[in-house]
Amino acid sequence: MMSFDWNAVVLGLAIGTVMSALFFAGLGVGMRLALRSAKPVAVLGLSAAFRIFALLGIGWGVVGQGGPWSLLGYAAAFLIVRFITTTIASFGTSAEGAQ
Repeated sequence: MMSFDWNAVVLGLAIGTVMSALFFAGLGVGMRLALRSAKPVAVLGLSAAFRIFALLGIGWGVVGQGGPWSLLGYAAAFLIVRFITTTIASFGTSAEGAQ
């Protein structure tokens, strides 16, 4: 039976939380820049490529250091931060003003 490595999960959660927060902060900055740009698709594409590369690259390093249990923590942290971010973002929108 495979043993559960709590230290690796906590390592993945910690690094995953920081990287996910940076990922979504970068998404916000990229959206603002794209809305002001003459070529928004190019800005969004470059922003997405950079953010995805950074998130997966750091994730690869975390798995290399902590093993497969750290991947579980890293992925769980991304999903938790994503849920929190989308919940906070949904508070600012309402359907009443939509036309």
